Amino acid sequence: MLSHDFDEVIDRRKTPALKVHPRVLGEGGQDIFAASVADMDFKIPPIVTAALQKRLDHGIFGYEAVPDDLFPALINWLYHRHGWRVEQDHILRAPNILNTLAIAASLFTKEGDGIIVQPPVFHDFFDIVLDNHRTLISNPLILEAGRYHMDFDHLERQASKPNTTMIYLCNPHNPIGRVWTSTELKRLGGICLQHNILVVSDEMHGDITFNCHKYTPFAALGNKYANNSIICLSPGKTFNIASCSSAFTIISDGSRRRDFQVENSRLTVNKNNAFASVAMKTAYKEGGPWLDALLAYLENNVALVRDYLKDIPGVELIEPEGTFLLWLDFRALGFDEPKSLTAFLKKEARWSVARGEAFGIEGEGFVRVNIGCTKANLAQALFQLKIAILNRG
Repeated sequence: MLSHDFDEVIDRRKTPALKVHPRVLGEGGQDIFAASVADMDFKIPPIVTAALQKRLDHGIFGYEAVPDDLFPALINWLYHRHGWRVEQDHILRAPNILNTLAIAASLFTKEGDGIIVQPPVFHDFFDIVLDNHRTLISNPLILEAGRYHMDFDHLERQASKPNTTMIYLCNPHNPIGRVWTSTELKRLGGICLQHNILVVSDEMHGDITFNCHKYTPFAALGNKYANNSIICLSPGKTFNIASCSSAFTIISDGSRRRDFQVENSRLTVNKNNAFASVAMKTAYKEGGPWLDALLAYLENNVALVRDYLKDIPGVELIEPEGTFLLWLDFRALGFDEPKSLTAFLKKEARWSVARGEAFGIEGEGFVRVNIGCTKANLAQALFQLKIAILNRG
């Protein structure tokens, strides 16, 4: 029987882990709660470690083709875990999801075209749009009664603009933790079909959803939605293998898929990494029990935060439906500017977090916090936050 010891304390500083690196924490950050970078402090599934060790023991690491059982492993995972049937011919490899987003913009929009984003949203979306000389079209999410929803009327207006041709969807949504329902996705999909807007969906967090919430792959809504979409997947978040995994691009439309294949070849981004292949196929084949245990642990961490915040005035939890990232609302504390909030958290609470305004101006007064850590570490961090805010008066 596999062991899932998520309480094990692991020193991330023994590797050049970005979340604890001086470029993120600054000098003298040894005692800081490192919660800004989106990876977890848990060892990967033991079955994946064993498979990587076996591959390492082979001792030869020349050029390799895609393993015959990698795509079937992904297909079986998507069907049995999420009820989504995917044709193997529709799957392409990619170095990472951001690479796919950028190639999609380059291939299927023109310079100056509008790409819709829904802030507060993963900050790299903004960079990709602007770095590719496209126009950023904002369709902000609406926060009501502690829960975000899409502004479909505004989306319709933005989609109807003549030069708007694409939307970057985040499903589930980073940083707010919404797991979009099939009803919401169909309404978005209908608007995009009506106005010829291509949906490019980042679904990296799809496996990490909590009880009573179900991840719906956008392309699983039906053929008309699948044919108007490019779906971006990776097991990097699911199994905490971001540095030894790659990504998958699922494109149902044959013409777009051929264009993508040609561009992948032109950019020579279609090479394979032996360790990534082993890690991914093993995780998809045998990592389900580990993921189930992880989800239970993360839900307990959410409960810990929820209980602690009852005694911390001025801080509200936006209830997450998925991901291991929490969106916390500090606006009631009345900081004059966003940098004052993050400076306070770092100096007084010893927290390093992702500043809310990085996800769009709609994120001002919020922070994103990674709870993919041990319960003990999270409890200590919450205690430090409580003392810092109570002492502030």
